[in-house]
Amino acid sequence: MPHTEDLSIFARVVELGSLSAAGRDLRLSPAVVSNRIARLEGDLNARLLNRTTRRVNPTEEGAAFYQHCLSILNELEQVENLLSQRTDEPRGPIKVSLPVAFGRQYVAPHIGAFLARYPQMQVRLQLTDRFSDLIQERIDLAIRIGILEDSSAIVRNLATDRRVIVAAPSYLNARAAPKTPEDLLEHNCLLLRFPGSKQYRWTLTTPDGPQTLRVAGNMDSDNSEVLLDWCLAGHGLALKSIWEIVDHLNAGRLKVVLGDFPPVADAIHALYPHGTHVPARVRAFIDFLVEVLGPKPVWERELKLKI
Repeated sequence: MPHTEDLSIFARVVELGSLSAAGRDLRLSPAVVSNRIARLEGDLNARLLNRTTRRVNPTEEGAAFYQHCLSILNELEQVENLLSQRTDEPRGPIKVSLPVAFGRQYVAPHIGAFLARYPQMQVRLQLTDRFSDLIQERIDLAIRIGILEDSSAIVRNLATDRRVIVAAPSYLNARAAPKTPEDLLEHNCLLLRFPGSKQYRWTLTTPDGPQTLRVAGNMDSDNSEVLLDWCLAGHGLALKSIWEIVDHLNAGRLKVVLGDFPPVADAIHALYPHGTHVPARVRAFIDFLVEVLGPKPVWERELKLKI
């Protein structure tokens, strides 16, 4: 009889196409992953994977077995969810994907308190500014900021995301601040770029309605914290959420420009995959985030300026 954990490991190898990638995802060494696959093939007396130097692909038998694995693992998860709901005690691991800066500042510091409340749980945070695939990467919950295009997920709004365009005093001392949205086209704009990112198009609120400009600059990054560092150093303008820069605004290290034409506000959302049952661990984590953020988020309470 194959071990349940071996089934899970095999499924991740097939999905990620690599023993080492599956090991990183499951926090196992490549040797352990290889040994578990070998044990599974021995239990079934069948070769499940073809290995090359670059990728691992399932054999014909492996592809058929993978579909059975998914059914078995999904049924086990549903049973665990039902048991968790009956005992009213969230348990098990939860994998959460968050933007780097937001996760580090507003979620990671509270994980200890969350686990003290739910000691039968384990939390795995994935901090990334790219949009993770909930299904492919087996993410239980994702926090995303901005416009959502993932129709395959259930969404819960956590907070409003007010944004501003800012620059360091040194940048504004070197050149005139923009007075109209069109002036942005003459400025060095620091951009967040990654697959799927639309940060190079800034949409501002004007008396005639939203106005979108395709801005440009000579510095971009896939990490929002790098952009903030560049902005503080006086290298250009940045479009930033208030939650990320509230301390810098209060201290005067960053100045708001085009205050009469604020960027269109976004929202902070919690997303989780569709399913027959919402795991108790997911519901518990979302409820905890709502509690932590509060009806008026902490960054809005700390902001000393009127914006």
